[in-house]
Parts: sequence; structure tokens; C-alpha cells
Amino acid sequence: MRLPFTKMEGLGNDFVVFDATQQAVQLTPEQVRHIADRRFGVGCDQVLIVEPATTPEADFRYRIFNGDGAEVEHCGNGARCFARFVRERGLFDRPEVRVETLGGPLLLQTLDDGRVRVNMGVPVFDPQAVPFEADAQQSTYTLTLGQNEQVAVGVVGLGNPHAVMLVPDTASAPVARLGPLIENHARFPRRVNAGFMAVRSRERIDLRVYERGAGETLACGSGACAAVVVGRLWGHLEEHVVVTLSGGALEVCWSGDGHPVWMTGPARTVFHGEIELTPAAR
Repeated sequence: MRLPFTKMEGLGNDFVVFDATQQAVQLTPEQVRHIADRRFGVGCDQVLIVEPATTPEADFRYRIFNGDGAEVEHCGNGARCFARFVRERGLFDRPEVRVETLGGPLLLQTLDDGRVRVNMGVPVFDPQAVPFEADAQQSTYTLTLGQNEQVAVGVVGLGNPHAVMLVPDTASAPVARLGPLIENHARFPRRVNAGFMAVRSRERIDLRVYERGAGETLACGSGACAAVVVGRLWGHLEEHVVVTLSGGALEVCWSGDGHPVWMTGPARTVFHGEIELTPAAR
């Protein structure tokens, strides 16, 4: 099976995008892992599949697969790349597009400067809905890692689950050590994205994210939104915040409880190509 694809990136968070609006694209977890492999495949953090909408309220549906082959609910940087993809491929010509995802509906707006503004939805704090195992909803939870190490995190759902912790400095944050422990913590039944946030001012934060199924990435759009939400809940941040990640900066706006989070940032096509896939792909 030979499939055309487009390689895209948003702040260094990179994607292989397949157009399934004209033909069915069904990928096995093994094939996804092969595509994502940076030595034997194309190389990416996530694989995106653009499909026809299944409801009249949406213009498209898109599916997100992490590099380990697992399908996930949401990806903010992927959503921006999706919006650019459907316009550049001539699949859609209006600046505002409605899209279905596993994590719920999204509204995407392509701005005049080429950046994309995404309505990421209303944050979810109910532990059962995140999902997260807790007796009651709190602004801060304590996780026990390993034998006796404890960390304080804010937990929020934004189509996918996030745990955010405060660190003095992201450069020295123990992302490689703590990231996998938080991602796979038993209290997160579907695993979790782990964010490490350093507050620089009430309108600026630095952030690193260890994503479930992908490891640390250069940027995470939903992670940036989750960090701002948690930072506001903890009283550190204003409504409009610039989030600086390893790959660049995103603008995030959250008016507070009951309101959606808006994220604005770039998306770019890197190249087009074709890949040969077999059932035995690595």
C-alpha cells in the first residue's frame, strides 16, 4: 500500500498527515509506529488522518495517533496543522472550520497572518471525567512517585488529560526522570501528559511537556492551555498568557470557569511525499 502524505510542524511538534477524504486510510498500530520512526519511517510525534465529517455540525473529522500507535483524543498543535492542511490542499476555502475529534468538537480560525486560532473547549476539572482517581475535586493533588517522592500537580482535561507541576526553571526541570513516572501513574487510567511550568510573570510562562505515547516534544498546544488554566487556578496568571516552549511561543487566553480556552500559534508544511506500507511494517 503506497500512500501520499504531508509532513507538517507546529513549533517543532511534527506530524505526518494523510488525506482520507477521497479514500479510506486504515492504519494498524504497527504501521503508525513505522511511519513515526525517525530512522526507518518518515519520522513524527503524531500521525493525523483527515476524514469526512460524520455529523452535519462539522466540516471534517480528524484522528490523532501518537508515535507508539495509540489513538488519542486531542492535539492542539495538530489542530493548527489540520486547519492549514485542508486549506492548502483545496479541501476547504473558508477561514473558519469545524472539526470532529475523539476529544470533542473544535472550532479553528485561520488568521490573515497565517497563524491558526483554536477553540480548545471548556476545561474539565471533575476527576472522573479527566479521568483521574481522586475522592474529590481539588485545585491541587499530591502524587507519590516511586517509593516516597511526592509532587504537587494541577489536573485538568482539555479533550485529553493533563497534570501540571510548578518548577523554578524549565531548563533544569527533571522532565526525563519524572515525566514517565507521571505519565504512567496508576491514578491516571488513560495515562496523562505531564507539564513542567515555570512562571516568569503574570503574563508569561515557560513550559516543557512530556506527552503520553510520544515522550518530551518541542511543543504541546493542549499542554500549553492546561498550564495556563492551572496557573490561573493557582492565582499566578492573568487572562492572556504567552507560553514559551522549546519550539517557540503560543498565545493562550482563558477567561475563567465555564469559558473555553483559546490558543493561537503557527503551523507549517515541511514537505510532501509517499510511503510504502505493508502489514508487516515495523
